Amino acid sequence: MLDRPLVFLDLETTGATAHVDRITEIGLVEVDRGRYVGEWSSLVNPRRRIPPSIQTLTGINDAMVAAAPTFDELAPELFDRLADKVLVAHNARFDYGFLRNEFRRFGYEYAPKVLCTVKLSRRLFPHERRHNLDSLIARHELSCDNRHRALADARVLWDFTQHIHHQLDSNAIRAVVDELLRAPALPAGLPPDAMKGLPDTPGVYIFYGDNDSVLYVGKSVNLRTRVMSHFSGDHSTSKDMHISRDIRRIEWIETAGDFGALIKESQLIKRLAPHYNRRLRESKDTCTYHWNPADGPKIPTLVDLVELEPSLLGHAYGTFRSRRAARQALKNIADEYGLCLIQLGLEKGKGPCFAHQLRKCRGACVGRETELNHAMRVSMAFNKMRITPWPFKNRILVRERNAITGLTETHLIDHWRYLGGYRSQMDLFDQYDTRHEAAFDIDTYKLLVSALKKPTRNLQIIDTE
Repeated sequence: MLDRPLVFLDLETTGATAHVDRITEIGLVEVDRGRYVGEWSSLVNPRRRIPPSIQTLTGINDAMVAAAPTFDELAPELFDRLADKVLVAHNARFDYGFLRNEFRRFGYEYAPKVLCTVKLSRRLFPHERRHNLDSLIARHELSCDNRHRALADARVLWDFTQHIHHQLDSNAIRAVVDELLRAPALPAGLPPDAMKGLPDTPGVYIFYGDNDSVLYVGKSVNLRTRVMSHFSGDHSTSKDMHISRDIRRIEWIETAGDFGALIKESQLIKRLAPHYNRRLRESKDTCTYHWNPADGPKIPTLVDLVELEPSLLGHAYGTFRSRRAARQALKNIADEYGLCLIQLGLEKGKGPCFAHQLRKCRGACVGRETELNHAMRVSMAFNKMRITPWPFKNRILVRERNAITGLTETHLIDHWRYLGGYRSQMDLFDQYDTRHEAAFDIDTYKLLVSALKKPTRNLQIIDTE
């Protein structure tokens, strides 16, 4: 570990979300091959108020940062100090995420090797339960004169590093560090520059094999991290092992956020039918039960989902990928609620159904229960799998914006049907005035219901009424 240039760094911030919150203080200690070089720190004006809870934790308040330089003013010097050094931080994903996002806002591409001292401590001391910074300070009897201030915490990391080199065998430490820093090797079939330009933003990626056959489609809020994870040396799944063997080319599509990535992934999987995607592959037999208790007692009707009319949404129950799955679901409901198999259309004929012979059916088939009462119980049983009615009068727009890249996408949706995503106002207007037929899709429906129930701060729902 001490055989290379290192910079031990800690940040204080206005919160925990890298693409929303901002840095309020930076502290770092520079070390070159085991030799202390120097240290540097600065408060940073985040150009926003610091929450009271953060002020209490760090002791940094709005007045302290009011006259401090902003990150863009510090960026040139800070970038030079960090250049060509391994970034060492505690819970390094947090600090690296903030640094990379801040640098990116001002045109700097920061992508160092990163060493997390939490992971290092876990590997070197696996018998210990806690590895937060307070635990390390107490366990190794380290000193910290100003906890939760950036430079003081960065000094602790340097002290921890010196301590373990006195306590443990240097070769053992080096082996762990080398493993933690080792970048995944690219598969033999990929060219050396295959990852060039791969961003750390949300989006969808496509793996191609020989003859441009589509192997796999995936999505992530961080394309670079997710793509590289497929090629980690352990190949945690057989799928990743086979992908690494067969891959020849990578493409990716950036999106404004996770919502757009989920939609795009689902669409591409259905259109391209990748070899190693199974869960979202298109099924031609998707169906639902149509049943309206207002029509009186009658047998639920199986309807193809792709042909489901918007007017039927309030009386559609269940989303099934095959008629066999739909029939099995109906049998399970009949068993759970004591419903009649004949009244549900699962058996034909007159007289007692098989469930009544087993004393599960309450007797609608033999006149012991009225058809109306049975229909009421069917309604109660069906209710838990009812397709959510469309909660708007018209089409809606779902606008997603990435605060870091500035990319904005607008998605047009009508009665759970996805009508398209647009990045310019002109494209949106052209589409909005054009009749567009789109089939009801199980996966899109589930994505939309989930997203609209809990929209994020980057997701704006606009009713076009």
